[in-house]
Amino acid sequence: MTLLQVMSLLVVLVLSLIITRVATIALTLTGMTRESARFQARSALTGAGFTTSESEKVVNHPIRRRVVMWLMLTGNGGLVIVAALLILILGGGGKQVGLWSYVGLAAGLVGLWLLATSRWIDGRMSQHIERLLQRYTDLDTRDYMGLLRLHGEYTISELAVEENDWLAGRRLSELGLSREGVLVLGISRVDGTFLGAPRGDALLNAGNVLLLYGRDAAMKALDEREAGATGNLAHLEAVVEQQQQAEKEKSEDTEAASKQGEVESSDD
Repeated sequence: MTLLQVMSLLVVLVLSLIITRVATIALTLTGMTRESARFQARSALTGAGFTTSESEKVVNHPIRRRVVMWLMLTGNGGLVIVAALLILILGGGGKQVGLWSYVGLAAGLVGLWLLATSRWIDGRMSQHIERLLQRYTDLDTRDYMGLLRLHGEYTISELAVEENDWLAGRRLSELGLSREGVLVLGISRVDGTFLGAPRGDALLNAGNVLLLYGRDAAMKALDEREAGATGNLAHLEAVVEQQQQAEKEKSEDTEAASKQGEVESSDD
C-alpha cells in the first residue's frame, strides 16, 4: 500500500462523513429528531434500506424524500466514482512505504472518529451547515430546536411502549408523567395513526410510540421502568426528584432575574 492510496481512502471517508452530516442537518430541519435523522441519512447513503415507521415518514414527506433521494444517488454512484478516480489517479504510482502507510491510515481513521464524535465540532459544523442550507436551498425548514427551547438537559425523544412496561395498559391521567417533568407530545398507534397533544383519557398499549419532551435522564429512566410495585416506587422517586429540580431551576431563575435588575439599575 502506498501513501497516496491511504490518502485516497481517507478523502473518500471524509467526503462520506461530510455528506452524511449535511443530510442529517437537512432532515433535522424538517422536524425529525437528531437520532432519527442521523440513522436515516446513514441508511440511505450506505443503501442499507431499513424498513421502519421512520422510513415511511421520510418517504411520505416531500422534502425528506428529496434529501434521501440525493443521498441514495450519491451513495450508489458518486462516492464510488470518486473512490475509483482517486485510486486510479493517486494510487497508480508512489513509493511503497510499508508500515508507515498503515500507521498513517490508523492515525487518519482515529482522527476521523474523533471528528465524528466530537460534540464541539458537531455543534460548529451544524451551525454552518444549517445557515448554508437555509440560505442556498429551498428547503421549507422550521427551527424546532429553537421553538421548543431544547437547551441543557431538555430534549425530545421517542419511547416505544412494550408489553411489560410500567406505561402499558394505562391511561395518561393515571400515570402523572407531568409530575415527573415529562410531557407527552404525541402517540403513534400500531395502525399508523398519530394522536397529537393527547388528553388524559388516552390509553397506552404495547406497540405505541410516544413522543416525549423533558429532561433526558428522566425519559431514560421512564423507558427502563417495569410494571408493578417497583415501577410505582420509581415513579414516586421521580416525582420527588422533579420537585427538587423545579426548585433548583426556580432559584436559578430568581438569581438571574435579580442580577439582570441590578445591571439595568446600574445602567440607569
